[in-house]
Amino acid sequence: MEIKDALAALSALGHESRLAAFRQLVQAGPEGLSVGELREHLALPPATLSAHLNVLRAAGLVIDQREGRVIRVRADYARMDALLAYLTENCCAGSAECVPTQACKPRRKET
Repeated sequence: MEIKDALAALSALGHESRLAAFRQLVQAGPEGLSVGELREHLALPPATLSAHLNVLRAAGLVIDQREGRVIRVRADYARMDALLAYLTENCCAGSAECVPTQACKPRRKET
C-alpha cells in the first residue's frame, strides 16, 4: 500500500459515523448489508449515510453491488488487511517474534 492510499483510508475512518459504518460492515461479513439495513443499524438520515459511504468508497474501503432495487454494501477485506499490514510492517523493528496482524478471512454465513 502506498502512503497516499493509507492516508485516504485513515482519513475516511477518522469520522465517528464512517468508522461505525465500516465496523458494522466488517461485522456483517462477506454478505454485507443493504444500504437500508446499514442505515437502520446506524440511525443516520439517508443523505448523511450516502455521503459517508461515498467517502468510504473513494478510499477503497467498501464495495457496493446493485441487486435489483437494492444496493448491497460490503467491507473490502483485502483493503482493510493491506492497511493493517502497512501500519504494522515495521512493528518490533522486524523481529521474527513479532506477528502483529493476520489477514481477516471472513466466512459466508451458512444458510
